[in-house]
Amino acid sequence: MIQGQTWIFSNRPSIAASSAIGGPFEAQGPLADDFDLLHGDIWLGQDSFEKAEKKLLEQACERAIDKAGMKKEDIQFFLAGDLMNQVISSSFTARTLAVPYLGIFGACSSSMEGLALGALLVDSGNADRVLAATASHNAAAEKQYRYPTEYGSQKPPTAQWTVTGAGAAVISSEKSGIYVSSATIGRVVDMGIQDPFNMGSAMAPAAVDTIEAHFRDLHISVSEYDLILTGDLGRIGHQIAADLLDKHGLKLPEDRFGDCGMMIYREDQPVQAGASGCASSACVTYGHVLNRMKRGELRKVLIVATGALLSPISYQQKESIPCIAHAVVIESEGGKGGS
Repeated sequence: MIQGQTWIFSNRPSIAASSAIGGPFEAQGPLADDFDLLHGDIWLGQDSFEKAEKKLLEQACERAIDKAGMKKEDIQFFLAGDLMNQVISSSFTARTLAVPYLGIFGACSSSMEGLALGALLVDSGNADRVLAATASHNAAAEKQYRYPTEYGSQKPPTAQWTVTGAGAAVISSEKSGIYVSSATIGRVVDMGIQDPFNMGSAMAPAAVDTIEAHFRDLHISVSEYDLILTGDLGRIGHQIAADLLDKHGLKLPEDRFGDCGMMIYREDQPVQAGASGCASSACVTYGHVLNRMKRGELRKVLIVATGALLSPISYQQKESIPCIAHAVVIESEGGKGGS
């Protein structure tokens, strides 16, 4: 069923299992225990950062499938996207998995875009087992979107640190304790910001637009949720989003409104305004949040993954940064769920 921009999943597609893989910098953060695997080397034994990112995504997918008690042949559709040109990390991972594949691109909103589409496939009866995943790599993203790490350029306080990691989830028609109940598909919002070192400010209005649409479509109050998280607004974007929501009459309690980009690293790690990248919302959601739900600490959460839809070409041509946010509601029955 659809209400406005929101899909309501009456058949409650379940998250059978999920996984989160991280790099050495993520291993130093406060959520280290929520990762299934942490690497001590950003190269992962590969000869390029792009191949290392693909390896992260392959490992996340393989781990999620294994935790679900399945084989890759059991997966009917693989939905994935990333930040590399032509989503090569996802496409090459699909080559490894050898299952039907749909490549998506929502920039850093790809995690929830994939989860929403996967849930829709299962809820509609067009699939029983779908794998949704995404990944990012700090050095690969720096090389493509900004400057090579070796260049050593100084970043402003508004800049964010791309997460080296990957997250994956298996969505299934077989019932478990954790399921996807709805998803609100965002609109592209562009406030004219052109600075790729100020992504939080650029993406905050898109997050606000989707959050407002979600509550408007479902006619529910903020008290419905134990936790509402944006994907990677960072400290600056998060404050802008909170101020805008408050101004628009939708005040979210500080203790229940957070941002994945503010959670994955410690305060004393040199990440400027916080984390960014596809793996920011993916790792926090598929690791930390789902672990809390399985322990019974959270019953209902709203994840609003944010994405900046720019490219190196659009930036060089002085285009502004169009942004989007996709929101997914994940619920737990009694706090006990999948693997």
